[in-house]
Parts: sequence; structure tokens; C-alpha cells
Amino acid sequence: MNSNYLEQKKNSHLCFYIGENKYAVNTGNVLEIMKLPALDYPQKLANNIVGLLKYNNFVINVVDIRFYLNINVPPYTANNELLIVKTDEVIFGIITDKILGISSFDSTSVDPIPFVDNTMVVESLYKQDNETVFIVNIYALENLLKQHDRECLDIDIPSLFPKDEASKMTMQLRTQAIAEKSALRLVPSELHAKNKYISFNLNEDYYCISLDFVKEVLKDTSITNVPGTPNFVEGIMNLRGDYITVINLKKFLGIRDESKNDKHPVVIIKCNELKLALLIDKINELFEFQESETEEASDSYYAGEFIYNRTLYTVLNIDKITSDKRIIVTEM
Repeated sequence: MNSNYLEQKKNSHLCFYIGENKYAVNTGNVLEIMKLPALDYPQKLANNIVGLLKYNNFVINVVDIRFYLNINVPPYTANNELLIVKTDEVIFGIITDKILGISSFDSTSVDPIPFVDNTMVVESLYKQDNETVFIVNIYALENLLKQHDRECLDIDIPSLFPKDEASKMTMQLRTQAIAEKSALRLVPSELHAKNKYISFNLNEDYYCISLDFVKEVLKDTSITNVPGTPNFVEGIMNLRGDYITVINLKKFLGIRDESKNDKHPVVIIKCNELKLALLIDKINELFEFQESETEEASDSYYAGEFIYNRTLYTVLNIDKITSDKRIIVTEM
């Protein structure tokens, strides 16, 4: 396997806010992101566990890393988001305030924290746009969860969750939706599944891209028009000094543009040594799908279709798109 690809995958991180601080975990450990569902809290739970969630064939622990970092934990709301992560052995959830998206970190700018042991939740720091990102050690969290001698939290955990009926109903419906999922069936031997996708909308239709090709996801960006380019080339964008061609995906695929929104997110991809920004309508979620019917066909922009959580997704063939001869704009 190409060493550059492995390095890119190693340095791809999902960023999120907890309080005013930005944190990140490697995308290789991410299974799914979702709005906070209702959790079970059957008794006093040790190891700073704030609840339990039935996730496919597992009952998983949910943690809030603020407890491990001795940071004050404010009450949760229905707007909190849950990050489902995995190690080689376990799956668990991390409560966050807001998921930001995927970023590719320059490994030479990652500063490891001295004297890190196997229970330190933050293992290194990264400077991004004059902001410090704390890189979370998922395996340290795994070790902490295994320590059965840790004391219970001296706090009324259920009191942190919303008490108003509207929020409780919303979160309960999310829990029911998770329980009803039939497309994803994880068993222990499948913890290393590779089929991870970023999903998004083009008009009202749902599409997705294999996470292997995704470098970054931006909710909004400034685009500079370039005269004389094909109509599907929206322009170029400056990403931390790197100029990237922005492709209007709907125009490129011949899809009618029904959007009335002036602000569009972009997905930064890299394939065939070409880096592109794909202009889309709306970012939805990151998820993992185990089926194998999505193998890419060399003669089509579409790699296949599958149904996940009652929604039909079309998988884009990124290799075909990035090797298309119509994309002739030279990278600046």
C-alpha cells in the first residue's frame, strides 16, 4: 500500500468542541456521529461513565472526557452530539458540544506531551489557525474504562440531562431510531471494517464518499472565480496557503441545481495525486456500512447504491471523477 496514503490516513482527524476547547480524534477510530440520544443510567456507574447506549449488537459506555480532565461539566442539551469511536477491542461514545468536521494534520507540527502514560486522555497538541487542538488518546480512554477499581462520580449524572418534555421526547426518538437500524450489523470480528463514508445532499438526494479519499470537510469557504474555466469549475479556494480547484458537483454530474442557499460546504478530496474541493449542498453524517456491494465501477461516476438507516445513498466513484479529462485546471 502507498506510504503517502497511509500517512494521510494517519493524520486525518475529526475535530469537535467541548466547552471552549477544540479536540480531535483520528478518523480511523471513528464509527459514527449523531445527535445525543437518551441514555440508560441504571445505577451508579464507575470509571466516569455517564450512561449506556444500545448500539447495534452492543451495549456501549458513554463518557464525557471533562470528568477525566477535571473540567466543570455544564448540563447537557438535545443539541449535544455523540461521537461513537472504537479501539481494537471496544466501542464507546464520547459526548461533545459540537462536531466541527474533518481536518488533515501536518505530522511535523504535532507536539507530543512529555511523560504521557497509558491513562492520559490528551496525548499531543496541534496548532491550527492560531488555535490549539488537543488530540485525544482513544486507547487511554479504553484503559480507563477497564480500571474496575476507579471510584464512582460524586455527582448526580441524570441531573445533567434535559428535563423538559420536548428535549426528552427528541432524545428518546433518536434512541429508538438507533435501535431500529437494520443496515449495520457489527460483530466483534468486524471492528476493523473499512467502509466508512461521509454523507451529504445534492438537492434532496443523498450521496456519500468513502472516507479514504476525504482530507477535510469545511462548512463554508471563500471561493475566487477563475475566468475561462469549464462551467462546473466554481473557482479556487485558499486552504492555508494551498490553492485548490473547487468543482460544483451538481454541474459536473449534470444534476439540476435547485438550491437557493448562497453558502455551501465543501469536501476536500485527494485521489490520483489530485486534490479537489467538491461543492455540495449539505453535510449530513459520518457512518460505517459493512456491505460489499459498493465496489467502484471504472466506467461510471457512481460506484453503487445502498440503504442505510432507511435512506438510499449513492456512492460516488472518486477515482473516476478525479481522472476525468475534463478536469484540466492546473493546480496553482
